[in-house]
Amino acid sequence: MKEGRIFLYVSPNVIIPIMFLVLVLTSLGVHYSVLTNTTWMSDFFQGAAAPAEAAAAPVE
Repeated sequence: MKEGRIFLYVSPNVIIPIMFLVLVLTSLGVHYSVLTNTTWMSDFFQGAAAPAEAAAAPVE
């Protein structure tokens, strides 16, 4: 297990919180990007139909 060798040089008490912080910041960055770069998200939060539901509506 090559990935386990990092703990020979860096304490798990240091690297695990850093990896968790990177995971959280990446997740927040992706969510922020989705919320600010889509036009349908605000409509969805206001109760409008989702884009997939609108496309699946039967035409008479």
